[in-house]
Amino acid sequence: MVEGDEGRMCVNTEWGGFGENGCIDDIQTQFDREVDEGFEKMIGGMYLGEIVRKILIDLTRRDLLFRGEITEKLKTSGIFETKFLSQIESDRLALLQVRSILQHLGLDSTCDDSIIVKQVCGTVSRRAAQLCGAGMAAIVEKIRENRGLDHLDITVGVDGTLYKLHPHFSRILNETVQELAPKCDVTFVLSEDGSGKGAALITDVAQRRNAEM
Repeated sequence: MVEGDEGRMCVNTEWGGFGENGCIDDIQTQFDREVDEGFEKMIGGMYLGEIVRKILIDLTRRDLLFRGEITEKLKTSGIFETKFLSQIESDRLALLQVRSILQHLGLDSTCDDSIIVKQVCGTVSRRAAQLCGAGMAAIVEKIRENRGLDHLDITVGVDGTLYKLHPHFSRILNETVQELAPKCDVTFVLSEDGSGKGAALITDVAQRRNAEM
């Protein structure tokens, strides 16, 4: 939600097709391409688990994980749900519990395996948060420049289990936006429905903030 002399404007961020012209080829990996490329699939909660699964298969083939044994479950698309990333990355979760999650997936792991899997999950989710933050920073910075402002205050509605439940995603997203768009003060507001109602929520919040000023 952007405030200005011309009124208020809500920007609906639809960037699922971003990158189809090859502009993000340099930051994509073989695993992104296997999952079907696309910027959205590099940051979306529906796809991160599948990217992790592809990486685990590659490491196993290199005999770096699970004693080099690729199980049938690991070959199953979608078996590594994104919720497992949030669970595995929990600061309170011991390696023994990580092993328990992997065993639930039919993966007989060692402590070393658990450490590697935890690092893979952390890398994939951190990249997702940073890419999302970079995209958001580019948008708010462009808005600031177009309006000729020295400083921009803006409200952003967000939703999704990744933002709500992942132990580090929201923090990394915020830090990335602050680093890349230091002249923009971005307030993130949690939207529960993920539909057009999110824009209405943002408008309501912005109006309430103005009324309180």
